[in-house]
Amino acid sequence: MNLLYESDAFAVMHLLANEPAEGESVPADQPTLERHGFEIVDKRSGKEVYLDGSWAEMFQQQLLAWQQRAPTQEEVEDTLEGYSGLAQQPVLVH
Repeated sequence: MNLLYESDAFAVMHLLANEPAEGESVPADQPTLERHGFEIVDKRSGKEVYLDGSWAEMFQQQLLAWQQRAPTQEEVEDTLEGYSGLAQQPVLVH
């Protein structure tokens, strides 16, 4: 898990699929992610949303756009605010 962004209002993590390194194996009892995704935590509401599949791909495109031009914190927060409407899962441990 990589922390990509953190502010007073939001935290964004990139969760990577657990692919074993070449020559290694994953124990059968270890949970694994089948593909990568992003977790957006809305600290104000205490809820989070996990984006995977096409949602993760769209969010990845947003990250790439931000790399091309450095956005202001307000622009980042406004974008994350749009995703916070999807947040239904209460944050229990972070």
